[in-house]
Amino acid sequence: MRMQFWREAVEDIYCDNPPHQPVATELWRAVKRHNLTKMWFMKIIDEREKNLDDRAYRNIQELETYAENTQSALLYLTLEMLGVRDIHADHAASHIGKAQGIVTCLRATPYHSTRQKVFLPMDICMLHGVSQEDFIRGKQEKNVRDVIYDIASQAHIHLEHARSFSKKVPVKAYPAFFCTVALDDYLCNMRKVDFNIFHPSLQKKSTLLPLHLYIRSWKKTY
Repeated sequence: MRMQFWREAVEDIYCDNPPHQPVATELWRAVKRHNLTKMWFMKIIDEREKNLDDRAYRNIQELETYAENTQSALLYLTLEMLGVRDIHADHAASHIGKAQGIVTCLRATPYHSTRQKVFLPMDICMLHGVSQEDFIRGKQEKNVRDVIYDIASQAHIHLEHARSFSKKVPVKAYPAFFCTVALDDYLCNMRKVDFNIFHPSLQKKSTLLPLHLYIRSWKKTY
């Protein structure tokens, strides 16, 4: 029902008849002001609806598809709000969104495990002989850490790829990509604890994030 409400709300917004709901009203204003693309909103809604069955991703590609249609779609909209419509910026947004989706899945693993749920890609778990029960029990053996390493490595690859052509990306687009600061911080901390996803330090806030964000902004990099 909730997804159907938002699907109809988006349709009404683009017909200049937004529902009397605070978020929908602000969304309508943003669409009018920045000429936002309807397709990205619909992709987010459609993908979230597919994901409501709370099952593990069958493989890393399925996780990346989910991330592309949610996180990357949000970045495409952010770029439009910044007045950036550039193929290289979109390419970077695609990879950064996928990295963000993968990291979000990793970060949520301890929380989901306490609720008897595991969403990590099954193909990588099977490759290392790890079951969902191993995560639910909070096991920290090497094969469990190998699963996390493989998944985290994929996020790192996407970030590096997005940066490989950063000189072609308009500087005006960089603020949309500063989320990479938090992604880098989490992946770095993960390496420090040898990819033990249940290490308490990974659940703490990083007090240096604002400083790193300022430095990244000052250097005009992502």
